[in-house]
Amino acid sequence: MRRLSRLFLAMSVLMAMVLAACTAPAAPSGGAEQAAAPAGEQASGVTMSFWTRDSNQEQVRKLVDAWNSSHANQIEITVVPASEYMTKVGASVGAGAPPDLMAVDLIYVPQFAAANQLTDITDLAQGLPYFEQLSPSHVRLATYDGKVFGLPFNAEGSYLIYNKGLFTQAGLDPENPPKTWAEIADAAAKIRALGDDIYGYYFSGACAGCNAFTFLPLIWASGGDVLSEDGSTATLTDPAVAGALDLYRQMWADDLIPAGAQADTGADFANAFTTGKIGMAGTGAFAINNIKTNFPDIEFGATYLPGMEGGASSFAGGDSIAIPAGSKYPEQAFEFIKWATSDEVQLEYYAKVNNLPVRTDLAENEYFAQDSRLTTAAEAMAMGETPYTVVYNQLFNDANGPWLKMIQTAVFDGKVEEAVNTAQEEFTKILAGQ
Repeated sequence: MRRLSRLFLAMSVLMAMVLAACTAPAAPSGGAEQAAAPAGEQASGVTMSFWTRDSNQEQVRKLVDAWNSSHANQIEITVVPASEYMTKVGASVGAGAPPDLMAVDLIYVPQFAAANQLTDITDLAQGLPYFEQLSPSHVRLATYDGKVFGLPFNAEGSYLIYNKGLFTQAGLDPENPPKTWAEIADAAAKIRALGDDIYGYYFSGACAGCNAFTFLPLIWASGGDVLSEDGSTATLTDPAVAGALDLYRQMWADDLIPAGAQADTGADFANAFTTGKIGMAGTGAFAINNIKTNFPDIEFGATYLPGMEGGASSFAGGDSIAIPAGSKYPEQAFEFIKWATSDEVQLEYYAKVNNLPVRTDLAENEYFAQDSRLTTAAEAMAMGETPYTVVYNQLFNDANGPWLKMIQTAVFDGKVEEAVNTAQEEFTKILAGQ
């Protein structure tokens, strides 16, 4: 479909959305999705429950505290370990005791919607004056059978980060970053020539989710894809897939990527660049504030992940917010969603603290005007794509699954054609069994 050091522990909140590998939601006990009742039938002074993963709790607590201080309807937060979240939410719906609100990685919303575990909020959502400006990928993945079951809650967008200091040392223009694959490879080679401990490019070679986040956009930007538009058919034989794999394979063969990348399961996804010895890497908006705060000596730039001959794309990540089927207070819950996506909250509780707004019309704002790299990340999110599938975990996040196996076989073993053909077969089997 076209469409993360010294303080590593502090990055765990943000890394979770990239390294997500959760259990699929439990099947419901039965029944269709619940539709939210018409606005105006609200009780006042109710207490709603809001479930969130532990990796997301900091942002959720700040928002809920602000809401509770200014609204009669209150919210109580329940923090669930990320590894248990999907199963517990699904089980709560099946048992008839769901929370009133839930934040969930957008890649899993299709699973919940297909299992009739979310409330239909179509009319309420489409009634928002800024509905068309909400993150396109979030809305698309929250749409099932023509109905909307969630809206964006927090957003990420992958892009190419590069070390301006190393670019200058290598004789490259730090204000003119790569715009094609050939330019990436050329810049990586020139940076590698600076010394034995300086490398041109980095990626986490044993991290499935990391490579969905930063490798898929290279394919999309080239006009290719790994799934059909409806997510039902594998398309890994698309030439853009082999082309992107060959880009990585050649950089690995040319020693432009450090050897440690091969075994990196994601621990150095953000850390490698902060050593100051990596020229370029795919990353997300979270990296900007981390480097500015903790590694102020690194002068860095942000640009889009390019296609083979140009173009650009991004993996739109983050969380959606939804109302589980069976919520006691669906109308009041939607009022919180409406508040959270409003101009004031998006600017004062998101952009002001260097988090991406979930609305494309707010990518340019007074806070991001102070750092154009944040605007680049926001614009990357807006153009981003996200695979729509109810078996995302099996396809892309499984450490033993076909996605990571394809990348490792192609890049480290040099067997691109074999890797692609095997992945095509394994994707097809998984999709046939969904």
